[in-house]
Amino acid sequence: MKISRILLISAASFASFATPAYAQSADEEWEGAYIGGSFGLGAQSNDRNENVQFDTNLDGAFDNNVNTLAGANAFSPGFCGGRATGNSAAGGCRGDKDGYDYNIRAGYDVQTGNIVYGFVLEGGKNESRDSVTAFSSTPAAYTFTREIDYAGQARARVGYAARGALFYATGGAAYAKIKNSFSTTNGANSFTDNGNSKSWGYSYGGGTEVKVARNFSLGLEYLYTNFVDDDYVVSVGRGTAAATNPFLLVNPQGTDMRRGDSDFDMHNIRLTAAFRF
Repeated sequence: MKISRILLISAASFASFATPAYAQSADEEWEGAYIGGSFGLGAQSNDRNENVQFDTNLDGAFDNNVNTLAGANAFSPGFCGGRATGNSAAGGCRGDKDGYDYNIRAGYDVQTGNIVYGFVLEGGKNESRDSVTAFSSTPAAYTFTREIDYAGQARARVGYAARGALFYATGGAAYAKIKNSFSTTNGANSFTDNGNSKSWGYSYGGGTEVKVARNFSLGLEYLYTNFVDDDYVVSVGRGTAAATNPFLLVNPQGTDMRRGDSDFDMHNIRLTAAFRF
């Protein structure tokens, strides 16, 4: 689902309860602690121009081509930003999955006149999934996939309160456990990966909350979040392949592979709810 469509649907949903909320509550106070949660959609933005990088001499620099014995690029069929549907580029790829996003949160606000500032801590899960596939001329497909196991954020926020509504900007640090996986249609070589990644990143955005009761608010929030996911490497070994296998020509120990885009970033549109003490 495109971001623009998500924005329109979310904005329409929020408008349906935000308009009567102003009439229901004249409470202008936002100071104090609160707990709550959010539910929405997360759309990752890694579909285009992704590739896979190779380290054929195992020097730690992923700047090599994997060539055949005749000197041709073994990955000349190219790459796609998704999961392969077969073992050749002609079969194409399935698009990446945009999924639900749900979190619990707690925070504290201080109010001075119409200005509100504070912090929010939250944690939860996002079901978005991001894949990239490399195709070799064998033919064979090599697919890297990542998704968030869980994530947490600590953000500051500052806003303006008026007529029972709070309009705010927010930003801060983010942390995630990213679940990486690898699959291939190559049955000759051996493949060893290094497991999951733990990643730090950042998040920023803004939103609106509206009082629907003295101690209860509903809101709409947008966040952009970026995690650096550059630790996941797949090592290709000999397996049952011959010594002339392209992965073994430069170094008989094999070749290391990783995805070319280390940024796992996404856009989140959320409906929020909070109970204030």
